[in-house]
Formats: sequence, C-alpha cells, structure tokens
Amino acid sequence: MKHGLGTLARVRVRGRGASAASLLTAALAAILALALACQPAAAQKNKKSKSNTPDLNENAQAPPIPSTEADQIDHAIGEMLAAFQLGNVEEMHKYYADGVTFVSGDFSPPVVGWQNYVPLYQRQLAAFQGVQLIRRNTVIYLHADVAWAMYQWEFIAGYEGKPFTLRGQTTLIFNKIGGNWLIVHNHTSAVESAAAQQAPAAPKP
Repeated sequence: MKHGLGTLARVRVRGRGASAASLLTAALAAILALALACQPAAAQKNKKSKSNTPDLNENAQAPPIPSTEADQIDHAIGEMLAAFQLGNVEEMHKYYADGVTFVSGDFSPPVVGWQNYVPLYQRQLAAFQGVQLIRRNTVIYLHADVAWAMYQWEFIAGYEGKPFTLRGQTTLIFNKIGGNWLIVHNHTSAVESAAAQQAPAAPKP
C-alpha cells in the first residue's frame, strides 16, 4: 500500500491532541471503577465511616465541551479515530456521511459509500494487533457549512509478531448536516516503511 490508512483511529496519541487526552482519561476512569468494585466489603465500610475524609469526586471537573466549530471538528476526528482503533464500525459511522468517498491508495477506483468501505476496513484491520495512531499538527479551516482538516499521523501496530510502523498525512472534508459535522471525503497518503513493504495494506484512517 503506497497510500494507506484513510481512517486510522484516535489511539493513544501520547498527549499530543485532545483526542488522546480524552481516550486516556476514559481508560483511567474504567480502570479506577474496576478497582473500586473489587475492594472488599470491609474496606468499603471503613471508607463510609470516615465522613471527614474529602471526596475526590467533589473536585473532579467534567471534560470540557467543544465550544467553537473548529473544536467540534477536532473532537469528531478524535472520537472517530478512537473508534477506528477499537474496530467499532457503528461508532465510526457517527462521524461519516453515508455517501462518503475515500481516495484509494493503490490506483484503484475511489471507494464510494460507507457500506462499501466497511468490509475493506475490517479486512485490513484484522491483520494488525495493538493498533495505535499518533496524530500531530492538525489544521482546520471552515467556510459556512463546509470545513476541511489536515493532520499528520504515525500508525503503530504489530504484524505477525513484529513491529509495524507507517507515517503519512490525511485531509478530511466535512459537511455540517443536521447540526453535526460529518466526513464526506477522506484522502490519506502514507510513506511506506521497510516493515510496511512486507505487510498487507494498513486500513485507511
């Protein structure tokens, strides 16, 4: 694949971008909830008896709600990439229009329509393990109900027990439909690594 990854997920962005921060926060919250659920009953009772102990939840703040149009688009990209990494097609579809188009990376005809893209994405993603995406340098432009976003990415995964990395950049075109910014076009270009030449095409972000 010379231009792969049209839809890579917001994976652990390692502190680079709001998408990674929210994903990491959600993961930590899930781990904390599981740890609390596994505490012995006696420990739970002792905790309740200490009425003077401050509740950490009282000072907890809810994650900021995207305010500007650009923030909403950046948030949508992050959520879409998170779902991509997890293989959650239904969640990804929330951020794609039904008639979305994808530029093919191997000189094949463009992929037209969400339903035509899904089986390609699932087949390609199945070949990789531990998929991560680092997103950098996101730039967003808006014009009325149309917007476009550009960013660089690094795809990190395992393939047949060996590390696999790929870098590239993506341009997404959005249209505001029913109050939501939806991706209507995805154009991704990738730079192949040595490992990439021996592995199947990576799924498009």
